[in-house]
Amino acid sequence: MWSPSESGLRGASARVLLVEDETELAEMLAELFTEEGYVVDVAHDGHTGLHYGLTRGYDVAVLDRGLPAVDGLDLLARLRRSGIVIPVLILSALGNPADRVAGLDAGAEDYLAKPFDVDELLARLRALRRRHLDTARLLPVGDAHLDLDSSEVVTATGRIRLSARERDLLATLAGRPRQVFGRDDLLALAFPEAENPVVVDTYVHYLRRKLGRGVIETVRGRGYRLGRPAT
Repeated sequence: MWSPSESGLRGASARVLLVEDETELAEMLAELFTEEGYVVDVAHDGHTGLHYGLTRGYDVAVLDRGLPAVDGLDLLARLRRSGIVIPVLILSALGNPADRVAGLDAGAEDYLAKPFDVDELLARLRALRRRHLDTARLLPVGDAHLDLDSSEVVTATGRIRLSARERDLLATLAGRPRQVFGRDDLLALAFPEAENPVVVDTYVHYLRRKLGRGVIETVRGRGYRLGRPAT
């Protein structure tokens, strides 16, 4: 069943994307985060960090600004334009007020200047995770939103009840609203107990019947992605 990483603030399934080009610092941070119970992916340049951010799921990201290939703020802006809403902490030697404002305006939730205190960094990550888990129970679906706790799509005119499987499929699509998912991907993510990908098509049909055909868009030859419900 889909869930927004509710394994606890220090749980082993909490995933961190670390984008840092200073090798020694990246190794130190990766070891530190691993000791805290996070699963860590390290990218040493902005291009790799962007690829990881667009293709893998994370609970939080820690980005440097002065990165090779793609600058940290550009990387962040591209993630946000692609619908990636994970909380981001910028960790940078550029620490004056104007730099902090630029980072926050680019879409970061927090900004910490180098050199930094390790305990403060870890506390800020935990705070980001708490805030993210508080909001991740509501996922935007066009002008409506999916309430994961009640399994309802809340529209301007009312609430539409979903089954558990319908909720899990819609949540998977809404979690990455611009990504196209193949049927096999959706089978693994939303229906891990099922074997036949036809179940994906069946529940796409059910969701369209309840929310309108536009709620899920068919991308010919590739799969499905989130559309807009009839609200």
